Amino acid sequence: MNSFYVNNRPPLVPAAFCFLPLGAVKPRGWLKRQLRIQAEGQSGKLPEFWESLGPNSGWRGGTGESWERGPYYLDGFVPLAHLLEDEDLKAKAQEWIEWTLKSQDAYGLFGPMRGNVDWWPLSVMLKVLTQYHEVTGDERVIPFMERFFRYMKNQLPVNHMHTWAVMRWTEMALCIIWLYNRTGDPELLELAQMVRDQGYDWSWHFREFALTAKQTKRFRMISHVVNNAMGVKGAAVQYVLTGWPEHRAGSDTTLAMLDEFHGCATGIFTGDEHLAGKDPTQGTELCAVVEYMFSLENMIQILGSPAYGDRLEMIAYNALPGTFSADMMAHQYDQQANQVLCTIAPRHWTNNAPDSNIFGLEPQFGCCTANFHQGWPKLAANLWMATPDEGLAMVAFAPCQVKAKVRGGVEVTIDVETDYPFGETVKFIVRTPKPVTFPLRYRVPGWAEGACAKLNGGECSCELTPGTFQTAEREWSDGDILEVTLPMKVRAERRFNGSVTLKRGPLVYSLKIGERWERIRGIDACPDYAVYPTTPWNYGLLIDPENPEAEVVVKSVGDVIYSPDTAPVELRVKGRRIPEWQLVDEQAGPLPVSPVKSSEPVEELTLIPYGCAKLRITEFPLLEG
Repeated sequence: MNSFYVNNRPPLVPAAFCFLPLGAVKPRGWLKRQLRIQAEGQSGKLPEFWESLGPNSGWRGGTGESWERGPYYLDGFVPLAHLLEDEDLKAKAQEWIEWTLKSQDAYGLFGPMRGNVDWWPLSVMLKVLTQYHEVTGDERVIPFMERFFRYMKNQLPVNHMHTWAVMRWTEMALCIIWLYNRTGDPELLELAQMVRDQGYDWSWHFREFALTAKQTKRFRMISHVVNNAMGVKGAAVQYVLTGWPEHRAGSDTTLAMLDEFHGCATGIFTGDEHLAGKDPTQGTELCAVVEYMFSLENMIQILGSPAYGDRLEMIAYNALPGTFSADMMAHQYDQQANQVLCTIAPRHWTNNAPDSNIFGLEPQFGCCTANFHQGWPKLAANLWMATPDEGLAMVAFAPCQVKAKVRGGVEVTIDVETDYPFGETVKFIVRTPKPVTFPLRYRVPGWAEGACAKLNGGECSCELTPGTFQTAEREWSDGDILEVTLPMKVRAERRFNGSVTLKRGPLVYSLKIGERWERIRGIDACPDYAVYPTTPWNYGLLIDPENPEAEVVVKSVGDVIYSPDTAPVELRVKGRRIPEWQLVDEQAGPLPVSPVKSSEPVEELTLIPYGCAKLRITEFPLLEG
């Protein structure tokens, strides 16, 4: 048991790791620049021009939107402000926090809504308050939550959870567990069980998975893409409460089912509102991307599987940036793996609107505008976790600094210097006031064949096993440097209709297509854009999937990371155009079944990271010969 960070109290199942409080990990390098881009983009500016978050928001004391959008926004804006240590942003966040804390009535209910209680938006605001308490220590938060949960326990027998709260019960359960681990109040366990009983059984859902094809007729809560992204962690949260083996095994089953029937090359799954199959022109909603990331962060903490870290990185470094403009002043509702045109037009979505894949302020619907903010900040905050044996574990790689207590109560600082996921080397620099022995764990990705580590400039001491956590336990002295090399061999993955996707490290690579952005509507502060291709896109690859050859061109990581013009890595491969593969219904036509014949000239193609390519082909037909 860790003496310094919050563990699961009995009878909860012990977790593999302990979360560090918000602020223990600070972004550095390109990740800090990306958070600053976010703060200077929509995240920092929306309340100035978007009515849902403006002064009339119900969550600011007004009469406007009073449901999920304010809490959604703060769920990312609070950690963003504190990770950047930006006093202006923190002051703006504090206004919302103060109103919320003062809104609680004598019974314990809070927020702008009264009457028939909707538990769903309250659960999101409670997630906000847990983060806020961790980073500030505000003594008002725990009594506030205690009063609310007493109210909830009294109300649930007659005022049941409904609709969204039923499907998303895990969010409330995590907040109850968070408070129980700090107070030990046994009534909270009873409440957690009530919430679980009234919630949807996601473990059963994926164990007996019936949604094995694109949803075309009955659009139900169980097929909703964001519900499923939140439900990804359902089995793991159930396991904490029950200890049942089927719940522990359920997380792997969950990922396997989504991958098999709806999986995308970027590790996410399709859902253009509802689960949509594996065709790479189907969309994935932005809310699902950030909620899947949050689910994986919790699954790593609970179960400790390095595979969840692999998945988290793949989604974070591909699907997340791939649905934003480079300056994060515009986003899509739906992204596509094969996305060659972003216009207002009917597409083959399950039931989303024609504007779902344009870039702008509020395409399709405003939930993503409110909710996307959590993606980068929560990733940054959870790169490191504490271990039960009073060490530290890096569960995902990015440049950062962690300051935390280890064995013996010694506070150490570890600087992580890296260009990962664009570069192969991760350097850990230990700062400690005195020599101290503790375990330093780090994830060896499943793709990292030939990974090795060296200490203080020596020779690589050992070859590391992919798909594991490696432990370096020793007496650490101030200035010790552990350098880990994770070789990023280009590899091919077979996809829909026998197509092929190229990957290198955690990055997925897409065809670089010329882009023409055209303003089509919206306000001057945040216009909406259509994006048109200016170069051909209908290529197949001449490549051996078993031994793909590609020239790798590594560049420096600039101030703007996720732009086609500043991509830090390029792959050069051979391909031919496929003339019969053309636009159909304003999107790439049906993906030809591989292998495909083409007599067009061989061309050198440039592939860039998926997140840099706002227009792209990611799942390529494989050419004969």
